[in-house]
Amino acid sequence: MLNYRHLHYFWVVTKEGGFARAAERLNMAVQTISAQVRELEKALGHQLLKPSGRGVALTEAGQAAFARAEEIFQLGQCLPDEVREAASGKVARLAVGLSDGLSKLAAHALLEPVLSTPHLRLICHEGEFEQLLSELALHHLDIVLAGQAAPRNPNLRLTSEKLVDSPVEWYGPARLVRKTERDRFPQSLNDLPVLLPTRHSALRPALDHWFETQGLRPRIIGEFEDSALLAVFAARGLGVFPVSRLGADDIGLMRGLRLLGSSDDVKEEIHAIRSRRGQHHPLVTQLLTAARS
Repeated sequence: MLNYRHLHYFWVVTKEGGFARAAERLNMAVQTISAQVRELEKALGHQLLKPSGRGVALTEAGQAAFARAEEIFQLGQCLPDEVREAASGKVARLAVGLSDGLSKLAAHALLEPVLSTPHLRLICHEGEFEQLLSELALHHLDIVLAGQAAPRNPNLRLTSEKLVDSPVEWYGPARLVRKTERDRFPQSLNDLPVLLPTRHSALRPALDHWFETQGLRPRIIGEFEDSALLAVFAARGLGVFPVSRLGADDIGLMRGLRLLGSSDDVKEEIHAIRSRRGQHHPLVTQLLTAARS
């Protein structure tokens, strides 16, 4: 077992830049701290600190150890507040997984009904679909929002529900979206710089198929995994971009973007995936009820 007291002394020595300052901060003898750090080095099998002028510096092994120690003790500093909040029963915690390629603007719209919950602590994790499902099965997440349903796997015991089947709209900066471009939509996409979600997005294949059926060959100048980042670049004048109608409400937060046209044949799907425990989470229930209506 790692001795976390020894690790703490090493962490303080590193942050203070030397044993003398660490001893002063900890109100301990320099020799005691030095001996404890040597015990840590012996346990790990590598030298962590080396002399540097009047202080010490990290070895390569020490840099790796310090990075982890920084995470550990920063989390430790949060522990008292989190325990106190949990004991008070006031915190309403909701951990949401957002799969790669999912429109974050649409996800925000789905989460909006619970955002005014008193004492809400919202934790959003973005990651690959399979990884998020594993986290959900281990009860590290309360719900996953994804562009596809969960695969049938009796070992995971997950349930899926399609919440959204939203048509796609196109927006762009005012200097690009003029009346002539709106009147010629969708053919005007052949003449405008276009920003698209990457192929990680479940929406991208539907867009590519729509381009083909419409006889369009757009000039794609940028691809983004994050729809909110895509909208920021568009607002700065880079090009026009697609967004589900559900997420379009947030477009108003960015100045200068105008509606170019609608691709009603292209839909963005969003599925809510839950474990059995998540079915009884009050905020998950509230979120799903609002989405259904």
